[in-house]
Amino acid sequence: MNIKKIVIALIFAATMGMTARAQDNNPFLGKWDITGNGQFSNYVYWLEVKMEDGKLTGRFLNRSGSVLKLPEIAMENGELIFSPAYPPNAPKPIHRARVEEGRLLGMLRQGDLEVPWIGVRPPQWTDNNKYRAGTPVILFDGKSMENWDVQNKDLPSGWSIVDSVMTNGGKANNLISRHRFEDFKIQCEYQIAEKSNSGIYLRGRYELQILDDAGKEPDIHSHMSLYSRVKPAINASLPADRWQIMEATITGNRVTVFLNGKRCTTISSSTGLPEERSTAMKISPAQS
Repeated sequence: MNIKKIVIALIFAATMGMTARAQDNNPFLGKWDITGNGQFSNYVYWLEVKMEDGKLTGRFLNRSGSVLKLPEIAMENGELIFSPAYPPNAPKPIHRARVEEGRLLGMLRQGDLEVPWIGVRPPQWTDNNKYRAGTPVILFDGKSMENWDVQNKDLPSGWSIVDSVMTNGGKANNLISRHRFEDFKIQCEYQIAEKSNSGIYLRGRYELQILDDAGKEPDIHSHMSLYSRVKPAINASLPADRWQIMEATITGNRVTVFLNGKRCTTISSSTGLPEERSTAMKISPAQS
């Protein structure tokens, strides 16, 4: 993936509020924004727990990719226990969690790996349309990558600047912005190779897909879809190796996305994102 320019304009709301959401008798029901603790703070999950036809069900975002139905979820002795799908020949991942003081405190165990995590309720966004633009923040100026860190500290970056363009090599690291944003507009100009895909994570949690799919029917995995959740209204992709421009505005839990000057994805307040208030932008490298 080649990136020529990334600019984010902060957007300020006149008033914004957050309220607690009461759960019925089962404290696990509802949606949870989950983040790993300590050295695992770059582990980001999302969980939704429901009672459907008298049966406990769940959907889970396992750090990246699609939100999938949990094949196993149950309550035992005051604990929520669930396991997402996992590859063959890999240790089975088991999450156990309890609700304490309104937070979901959990632990993932998978073989020798132990990941402590904390889940919090998504904010309740006020329905406020009064916003004003702030001072733009240039995240990449063609000269330096000082505004970016890598997600996996133990692995090399895999990114470099070539002819004033931020470029990733094979198996490059995910990039995370050092700045954190709440409400904002992002503009990014990029180029991907044939049969490649990448992604831009809004507030570090939900992915706007970047994909070589010009001319194809849009679906929930298309270019500028909210990956696995909301498909774009149109396919506005250009052919591979052409420079493309995306622009996304996120205010509260509303998202509007333009690709190459065409409005393609809209998420209204009624169906909006259950997002955290403030977290970093993340960019995944292009992969063929």
